Amino acid sequence: MTETISRLLAGGAADAAAIRGTNERPWLTYGALRDLCGRTVKRLNGLGIGRGDRVAIVLPNGPEMAAAFLAIGAGAVTAPLNPAYRAEEFTFYLTDLRAKALVVLHGMATDAREVAARLSIPVLDLVPGEAAGDFTLEGGTHGNAAKPGLAWPEDEALVLHTSGTTARPKIVPLTQANICASARNIGRTLELAPDDACLNIMPLFHIHGLMAAVLASVAAGGAVVCTQGFDALRFFRWLDEERPTWFTAVPTMHQAILGRAERNADVIARARLRFLRSSSASLPGPVMQQMERVFGAPLVESYGMTEASHQMCSNPLEGPRKPGSVGLPAGPEVAVMDDDGRLLPQGEIGEVVIRGPNVTAGYEANPEANAKAYTQGWFRTGDQGAFDADGFLTLTGRLKELINRGGEKVSPLEVDGVLSGHPAVAQALTFAIPHAKLGEEVGAAVVLRDGMACTERDLRDFAAQHLADFKVPRKVVFLAEIPKGATGKLMRIGLADKLGLSL
Repeated sequence: MTETISRLLAGGAADAAAIRGTNERPWLTYGALRDLCGRTVKRLNGLGIGRGDRVAIVLPNGPEMAAAFLAIGAGAVTAPLNPAYRAEEFTFYLTDLRAKALVVLHGMATDAREVAARLSIPVLDLVPGEAAGDFTLEGGTHGNAAKPGLAWPEDEALVLHTSGTTARPKIVPLTQANICASARNIGRTLELAPDDACLNIMPLFHIHGLMAAVLASVAAGGAVVCTQGFDALRFFRWLDEERPTWFTAVPTMHQAILGRAERNADVIARARLRFLRSSSASLPGPVMQQMERVFGAPLVESYGMTEASHQMCSNPLEGPRKPGSVGLPAGPEVAVMDDDGRLLPQGEIGEVVIRGPNVTAGYEANPEANAKAYTQGWFRTGDQGAFDADGFLTLTGRLKELINRGGEKVSPLEVDGVLSGHPAVAQALTFAIPHAKLGEEVGAAVVLRDGMACTERDLRDFAAQHLADFKVPRKVVFLAEIPKGATGKLMRIGLADKLGLSL
């Protein structure tokens, strides 16, 4: 039977914790969460909001955001937005989404309120209850929903925008069936069970946290511990106090955690982590190996994107995990295709393509983008990669991020992996630098480990031991911190401009 959010939640034990906070408030049980979903859908219906109507959500990270995603999504369409946006950005997104209402935290100052008022979009104040995640919605005016009641599998559940680099962000509509299929895929991959608890440090306006941390956890009848967002200084306190069995993060977060691991060895020794998970960007092999060694638990690297409701491939929890590989297909069908639409055999490099029940049917109102994105029913991810003899997928980079050095194609991910293997390097990001004759040259931004020293020549010599000469960075820039986007991804495209570099 194709599922919906409300059907997913039906399996959790009534008195078991579903949503937890990082404070002394009582947990929100599955019984209370199911009641909250019913009350919220009824409340929205009474305001004229029902299935197919989009509700923008601007809330800080925490249990209320997780609960609002589930409860509003049970009978309407959720559209989470980054609370850090400014008025101009809220104007674009609320208009583009055609939002029927905006949900904000009661008493929270945000430009979204004024923008919604200007656009005549009703503002609903979310008032937290006694238990973590419990809430009521205040405001709005009476109306009759055109499609009341709980959502159907084919109804939209979640709408997000792609994080476009230069082009206008595209709207990605995901159905109830899409996101529930993804939650089940993640649960199977990680062998999630009711006694699991995920420590969520990911932003909940992004597909990674919403699917892997929240929806996969509740689909398995387990708990999600909702923090206020990633904080390397507080992470180990949360780990000690909340006793999670796993957490999922982007590579930059794992590297920051690793940087503070030595001084928190006692906390790590007491932890009950069953595994760690990484997704949303490629994790350098040396970082994966160090994390496994330090935490004494497997680190499962996965490959996901918004258009696939997150997970596409994953290294297995049991059995071989390959550093530098994003693993085996873990949900949808995954293949590699050439420019002409021909599926390529094992070992050949091409564009990664996917199809399956978790994959969006297409971008909204964008026939040009859909014509480029779909070939013979396969969705083109924009990533380049190849399968090895064991069926593991290795990505060689985003097609838009490959460095074209006078006709020689350089994979930034390959160079990242080599530089990350240097003992003095904490983080490395390889990027294209404009070059007058070659078109592009290879550059790298590097953050050194605390107390360690290294020169540009040292790193170039180290890279030359592992890479062909044309792949060795011609320019290495040492930074205190590499620029990151809102979800913690390192900003590879446009970094040369940000740093004022050309060769």
